[in-house]
Amino acid sequence: MQIVIIALGSRGDVQPYVALGKGLQAAGHQVRIMSHDLFEPLITAHDLEFRIARGNVQAVVESPEMVALLEKGNFLAISAHTAQAAQKAALEWAEDGLAACQGADLLVAGIGGLFMGLSLAEKLNLPLLQAYYVPFTPTSAFAGALLPKPLPGALRWLNRFSHHATRQIMWQSSRKADNLARQQVLGLPKAPFFGPFDARQTRGLPILYGFSPSVIARPADWPDQAHVTGYWFLDAEEDWTPPPALVNFLNAGPPPVYVGFGSMTNRKPEETAALVTAALKQTNQRAVLLSGWGGLRAADLPETIFMLDAAPHAWLLPRMAAVVHHGGAGTTAAGLRAGVPSIIVPFFADQPFWGNRVAQLGVGLQPIPRQKLTAELLAAAIQTAVSDQLMRQRAAELGAKIQVEAGVAQAVAIIQQLETRVHHGR
Repeated sequence: MQIVIIALGSRGDVQPYVALGKGLQAAGHQVRIMSHDLFEPLITAHDLEFRIARGNVQAVVESPEMVALLEKGNFLAISAHTAQAAQKAALEWAEDGLAACQGADLLVAGIGGLFMGLSLAEKLNLPLLQAYYVPFTPTSAFAGALLPKPLPGALRWLNRFSHHATRQIMWQSSRKADNLARQQVLGLPKAPFFGPFDARQTRGLPILYGFSPSVIARPADWPDQAHVTGYWFLDAEEDWTPPPALVNFLNAGPPPVYVGFGSMTNRKPEETAALVTAALKQTNQRAVLLSGWGGLRAADLPETIFMLDAAPHAWLLPRMAAVVHHGGAGTTAAGLRAGVPSIIVPFFADQPFWGNRVAQLGVGLQPIPRQKLTAELLAAAIQTAVSDQLMRQRAAELGAKIQVEAGVAQAVAIIQQLETRVHHGR
């Protein structure tokens, strides 16, 4: 099959789909990934075909307006801002999507590319397979991924409703841009007011979830076509070697603490670095700090802290004593697989969900919202993460389970079963 994967967003949003695409290509399929030009090197490095979705996602995230919104953590305000950016890109993405999907047999999309993917699938009469790394199918088992905290016992009957609310928040913020593209580029009528969640292009097809069943067990009330496959990890290229200075730092003392906030940015990165270094000093811990997209910066760091631009999580995190991060789905997965305790400092979106899940599993601390982060709170969390032996044991046991899962292989096997159906008119 010729498979087109639509992967939009930050690196953490795109990387699982590169792993999935790599697995599909190894199984004999032709795979094309539509994404931002920022990720062309990542995609082509794994011998996958790249097609552009115009627009600079990094520039949007690093804009002063978005940085201010991220610091406040108001998801509705963030959604409204990104909706404005999406409206500007909608027509270009629809044009790019038409070009990317020529000759395709099957489209694959997750949350970031779902609505555009459904419109393209309708226009080109193609099936669309939903592939997520965040729970998106309504269930009574737990609340929607955009709620800042799990619902208390007396309100858990609202869990299923919260998933529908999550869907509507996402759809209504995207509806104007989606309809603009449908009418002006694709020649389609407007989508239903409450969203295309029961689109013909997805009916009867599997819904894949790229996370571990040991982290989120498959809810009993999910439909039969929903599968929890295990994480879709993209490990480092075989020829990757760590910088000698990093190796020397790791060998010079006990395992350090990892601190990195991914694509989340800060208006005052030096202050954030000062907060982190103060917490580390209080706990007498060494650390590796990831600079990310211009977040953490510090001109003069003590010799107990090593600043690093980037390194594969699969190589780096198992060498850490604990991991401090923003709670993105990909970084959370990597931290859990590493088998060390996690300290999650969520900014917005699904990050509090993953922070709460890590705490519920007993493999990390209760999340500390970025707006409430202080050196004292972070120091206390680090001290617990490095000294709580029961937590460390649970983290190691969960990591061992995740390490033997074959999420990509399971997802590929499910998609393989569609080949006959796709080639016989779906």
